[in-house]
Amino acid sequence: MKKLTILTFMFMSVLGQSQNFKFGKVSKEELKQAVHPIEKEANAAILYRNQNIKFVFSKEDGFTQENTIFQRVKIYNKKGYDWATQKVILYNKTSSLREKLIDLKGYTYTLEEGKIKKNKLEKENVFKEETNKYWASSTFAMPGITEGCILEFEYKIKSPFIQIDDVLLQYNIPLDKVEVQIATPEFFNFNKIVNPRANIYPKIKESERNRKEKINSSSRSQSGGWSSSTTKFKSTDFVFFENIISIDMDKVPALKAEPFVDNLDNYRSKLALEYAFYKGPNGMVESYATTWEKVADNIYKDEDFGGQLNKTNYFEDDINALVAGVTDNKEKIQLVFDHVKSKVKWNDFIGYTSENGVKKSYKDGVGNVGDINLMLIAMLRHLGIIANPVLVSTRDNGVPLFPTRSGFNYLICAIEDERGSVLLDATQKYATANILPIRAINWQGRLIRRNGTSIWVNLNPKVVSKEIILATVNLKEDLSAEGKVRKLLTNYYGYNYRNDNANKSNEALVLNIEKGNSGLLVTNLEVKNAKVSTEKLSQSYEYDYENAAEKIGDNIYLSPLLFLSEEENPFTQDVRNYNIDFVYPTSEKRTIGITIPDGYEVEFLPENAAVKFNNNAISFTYRINQYENNIQLTVSLDINKTIISTEDYQSLKGIFQLMADKNSEKIVLKKI
Repeated sequence: MKKLTILTFMFMSVLGQSQNFKFGKVSKEELKQAVHPIEKEANAAILYRNQNIKFVFSKEDGFTQENTIFQRVKIYNKKGYDWATQKVILYNKTSSLREKLIDLKGYTYTLEEGKIKKNKLEKENVFKEETNKYWASSTFAMPGITEGCILEFEYKIKSPFIQIDDVLLQYNIPLDKVEVQIATPEFFNFNKIVNPRANIYPKIKESERNRKEKINSSSRSQSGGWSSSTTKFKSTDFVFFENIISIDMDKVPALKAEPFVDNLDNYRSKLALEYAFYKGPNGMVESYATTWEKVADNIYKDEDFGGQLNKTNYFEDDINALVAGVTDNKEKIQLVFDHVKSKVKWNDFIGYTSENGVKKSYKDGVGNVGDINLMLIAMLRHLGIIANPVLVSTRDNGVPLFPTRSGFNYLICAIEDERGSVLLDATQKYATANILPIRAINWQGRLIRRNGTSIWVNLNPKVVSKEIILATVNLKEDLSAEGKVRKLLTNYYGYNYRNDNANKSNEALVLNIEKGNSGLLVTNLEVKNAKVSTEKLSQSYEYDYENAAEKIGDNIYLSPLLFLSEEENPFTQDVRNYNIDFVYPTSEKRTIGITIPDGYEVEFLPENAAVKFNNNAISFTYRINQYENNIQLTVSLDINKTIISTEDYQSLKGIFQLMADKNSEKIVLKKI
């Protein structure tokens, strides 16, 4: 073991000495590297990443941001091929204020017969896409990918905006070396925030340097995030200093996925920069640091947001006819909610603003998240219901570190009454009141009222989702079993089932149940309320199960949960790095009634067990009893607290291991 450690150290030292991080200076040693020296299981690694952010000056445009990224990536095997395709997201505020990707170049390097061969990235491998009126992307696919190859690419994002995107310092593969330099003119001042939830913390060096620019006349300088303004300098030359942020990190470990994580990106090492204030050459200061209240108010004033809520003539006749004769507000809400879900199909684009206008979306029958939920709110308000928009950051958008417009990217509807808030999202056919799509369950959202006030709304589900299974098992002497199963699903269990299965045939549903259970034959399957989201969903079927038990000598060994068992423990890591997120509270209960065959009696039953964790946040019970030739088993798992901290991981792991062990235990029957 010591020899291996010494050899690895020597190999890394030699490789480190031979590495040249200039573009095009890929070495044979790098190409020969078969596995990552530290993380042997890595499919790819970033050997080097350099990011340089600066603000260039011209008399025509004032200051513009340039973000230059250079990256060298090692591909170890086919599972790492995904890293050969890179997607760059670009923001467009208007046709003239938009980010651009320029100066893209790239090569793929391979080692053939002892010589380095390089394959150039050509224009036909670069693809541009306008996602919507605000966002575009440029995607490039590196050519000639093989196992062991190295990719190099460099590009520049030219931006008219002052706001600097988050600087990522950790990826899902190892990062051997990263260098970052951010140079900002003294006029633009930023607050610096390192992600507090990350396990890797960068060392940040700050310094200043003088800079001189020559101008011939008054020039325009941007000041203010997504907008620009004019600043006049009286002299033809002006000297100012730049604030320099430098980061140099080595051997950054991969950010590795764990089961039941809300969003892995929330734990990524990164530096966020909040544009705080502008200080002009004349000493005048203009603040741009903001609050969530200001963000919400500015969004509401946007024509594509608040302006759409004021449009009603396109739906008034339809909605008036829909609720004619209905006096109960709850019934009206449901009618309007169902109408929007059936009338306008979601086009899979997220966003809190309307894309093409609610009127057009209603007419065409398709729209983005903003279109659909803004029209839902407008329709409810038309009927006198107190309905308001709630701005949300989706789970994959993460939890923002400070108030910005980009901190939100989604929209839902909240109805306020004496009972509190009822949350609605009409983008999903089978969503119901307070049953939001999983993507929208992310901590809290910002509710904006008509009068401009706003409050935080908790998005975490409070109602328990239940899965209740009742089953009979008639065990035969030939070791087969037959019986019936009835399953009842509520709230999110029903929602998930409908999304996955509502449009499947009975034959497909039967195959899903039989899948992975050799010898299982399901008949007489019946599903009730598969497409009625407001009712409890039930599923029932009969079954025959060959080889349900095994015989050793004169004894029969039977797993009482049969094919209804979940024996694996999802928590197998020795150490947990991130909080566990179960998303919504659940209650799972399985009750199994077993009839033992004639001529046999019980020799062994598993022991009963019950355990509670963290003040009943999670509880597990296993109860088994015998009544003459019948055995009844009840197994239940209740998760009442959805977020479990890493400090409680070992206790949680123990509960799930106990559950896995109990579910795998067997009843032993002996011949009389």
